[in-house]
Amino acid sequence: MSWIILLAVAMGVAAGISIVPASLSQHTGMFVNIGLCFLMFWVGVDIGGSKDSFVRLKEYGWRVFLVPVGIAVGSILGTIIAGNFLGYSVGEAGAVGAGMGWYSLSGVLISELHSIRLGTVAFITNVARELIAFVIIPVVAGRIGHMEAITPAGSTSMDTTLPIISRSTGPETAVIAFLSGVLLTAVVPVIVPLLIKLPF
Repeated sequence: MSWIILLAVAMGVAAGISIVPASLSQHTGMFVNIGLCFLMFWVGVDIGGSKDSFVRLKEYGWRVFLVPVGIAVGSILGTIIAGNFLGYSVGEAGAVGAGMGWYSLSGVLISELHSIRLGTVAFITNVARELIAFVIIPVVAGRIGHMEAITPAGSTSMDTTLPIISRSTGPETAVIAFLSGVLLTAVVPVIVPLLIKLPF
């Protein structure tokens, strides 16, 4: 699955360079949204057709919330450790990780609250996270586990990476991934400002 994604991206890059006219490229966002809605519809059909997924979700109970909590803690701690080697403070590095893959919001938010430089770092970091997630989710699902495959996606597990998670795991994991993505998306606007204001 990973090589298919890489091939599709490579073909898109080639098409953007040589085939697709500039007038059409201006509407890329619209085409992406249409494609994403189409994918999300079929993910929903897959989840809806698997009644057992919701039964299993009830069996998990409160433990299902450990998934987004673990992703949030891991994301923030990971960037704090990496940021320490790159000369960033705990608050700065933690805020970048707290973007959870939501690059459009985290980049703008950090630019307004701190600096354009750190906002750019947040944007690039979270874009890279989403791109890497597309490639490694199938690998993680196959070699480590289905629940673990949700982790790389962060907040994007509710939208852009949900189809690949569903395809690589199954409807049951897709339900948990969606819930995790919703919760992480909801806390990003809260956690980023809190971390960026840390005095250390």
